[in-house]
Amino acid sequence: MVDIDGVISLFVSAGQMPFTAREDGTFQRIDGIPHFLSLGAAQHLLGLAGHFELVWASGWEEKADEYLPALLGLPAGLPWLHFERSPGRGHAHWKLPAIDAYAAGRALAWIDDAFNDACHEWAAARAAPTLLVQTAPERGLTATESDTLLAWARELSSSPA
Repeated sequence: MVDIDGVISLFVSAGQMPFTAREDGTFQRIDGIPHFLSLGAAQHLLGLAGHFELVWASGWEEKADEYLPALLGLPAGLPWLHFERSPGRGHAHWKLPAIDAYAAGRALAWIDDAFNDACHEWAAARAAPTLLVQTAPERGLTATESDTLLAWARELSSSPA
């Protein structure tokens, strides 16, 4: 499961280098909203695609497939999740119901910048192997997180069934 904001679309503060001066990404307007898209994160996702079924788990929903393949050279046609827009305060995390339904009993790695306690409790309670990979929203998906994911995938593939 791949989030976008804080994973691929980085958060840049006013004190950081302006979007247009950075060499590690591309400044784009998507539906009129400015985004700084990380080229490094895109390259890491391409490397992970051979080991994982990539699924967009972002509020971008279908917009991910509409924009990101052309802008970042990512595979087109990746599945994306639809989320309830008003899950209510009583729900643990607004993405959990959709992610849980899509993953069912399969192993799952989830890359996001906004996990809360409920996400960690959910992951620990799943019967299937589950890995939550936290990104820093100003850096997104880096080699550190990518290496963690690849090591986990190798560990799963070498485990006896």
